[in-house]
Amino acid sequence: MKPWTDADLHAFLKVIDPDDNATGGGTASAVAGAMAAGLVGMVARVSKGKPDLESDEFYDAIDTAAQEFTRALMQGGREDSEAFGAVMRSFTLPKCTEDEKIARTAAIRAAMVEATRVPLENAQRCVRVLELADRVSVKFNENAASDLACARSLACTGAEGCLANVEVNLPGVKDEQAKAEFEARSNELRSVYTVLAGGTDG
Repeated sequence: MKPWTDADLHAFLKVIDPDDNATGGGTASAVAGAMAAGLVGMVARVSKGKPDLESDEFYDAIDTAAQEFTRALMQGGREDSEAFGAVMRSFTLPKCTEDEKIARTAAIRAAMVEATRVPLENAQRCVRVLELADRVSVKFNENAASDLACARSLACTGAEGCLANVEVNLPGVKDEQAKAEFEARSNELRSVYTVLAGGTDG
């Protein structure tokens, strides 16, 4: 079973489409995290059965988790594209009557909450991928050292990009309780990420 749907892949293709100016950093960051997870899984697989390394069960567990994050982050990239599209559509709603204004405001607020929630969840997934990379880095097939380095770099890029999207969207969240929760989760993830990324050059 492939780790993404055709819809997920379509969202990625929109990032590199020169005619598309809507699908951007949030989707790209999630895809970076998905690629990082894929590489972590590969490093785990090529480390199985090697002398003086960990058990196959150790690497199987990392590979399974990595594949789950690949799927989740590809889907998360699509969700990010869809969330931004909902924000754009909400601003085009009519506002001639009082009822239309109320409906439009409600739609904008709901869309902004979703557009902040999605990259926050993707950021958390990217941080988890970075944790997986650290787990496998203790003992692994050194022939895959460059692949693991790429995985770490991509996971860092994904986390940074997703958290940047959260920061940009937070001012548009008018639900104060949701905003406070998003901000707290974002700060916590930023702290964890900073520690994990401390061993990288990026």
